[in-house]
Amino acid sequence: ATLTLNRPAALNALNARLRGALIRALSELDARADIRVIVLTGAGRAFCAGLDVRELSASERDVSAEVAQADIGAALSALETPAIAAVNGPAVTGGFEIAMACDMVVAAENAWFQDTHASIGLLPGWGLSQRLQRVIGANRAREIALTARRVTAAEGAEMGFVNRVVPDGDLGAAARALADAVAQWNGAHLRNIKHLMNRGGELPLAEALEFERRESRRLNGEVTLGAARQD
Repeated sequence: ATLTLNRPAALNALNARLRGALIRALSELDARADIRVIVLTGAGRAFCAGLDVRELSASERDVSAEVAQADIGAALSALETPAIAAVNGPAVTGGFEIAMACDMVVAAENAWFQDTHASIGLLPGWGLSQRLQRVIGANRAREIALTARRVTAAEGAEMGFVNRVVPDGDLGAAARALADAVAQWNGAHLRNIKHLMNRGGELPLAEALEFERRESRRLNGEVTLGAARQD
């Protein structure tokens, strides 16, 4: 399934309506057995410009309440279905957080990433400060966060938080090809592998190895060898 953030005139900035719609759509797709991969992308020339600052400025609610009420990072973390971010343009602040909360990132050559929390005086609330440093290391993550500089798609690939960079016109096909490579396998088995990796990644190594052994014994009893492909 492909989900497209569709406010191109606003660079897909996340107003309250879009945040709610995205969280509902993710939950609905995750509940479907026929959906084995979710691709998330943006309409127009941006992936996502983050929270809709204009809407927030006109609101009497504080930003922390808005972020907590519709926690997109938590919604993506809760997905059992593998998720691919197809980053077609700028992924800024909240948009960067969304990309990092997906399982894989494919980026167009003109795409770029930026964490502007330092420059606007806010703190991340959807997981960016924690996820990024676990992927690229603390020092590099601090540089990105504390300078608020743009990071190109090529830099993201070199650092390791972008899986692959493709020509702008090839992004849709590349994301679909990666999704197809995943979706050829049994959906329940894919979810189990993701469960092992995500949960184990939160634990110290010794605990993670024991977790893998325990879950492997439990889940392998439900699998018939040679039946992993799901056509």
